[in-house]
Amino acid sequence: MPLITVELFPGRTPDKKRELIQALTDTYVEVCGGKPQAVTILLKEVDPADWGVGGKTYADIIAESKAQA
Repeated sequence: MPLITVELFPGRTPDKKRELIQALTDTYVEVCGGKPQAVTILLKEVDPADWGVGGKTYADIIAESKAQA
């Protein structure tokens, strides 16, 4: 049973999450075969303050980007 894990920032509506889960399931089945019922999708929402790149948190990167706009 495949497990697809997606880590993303919070903010998507339940409808968007359903759409993403359906699209990932459909794509997996199309590419790898199998039954949709066997595909498990796990969405993990991560706070931007807990996600970093280049030595900065995304919360800081977002704040800097807004300040420059």
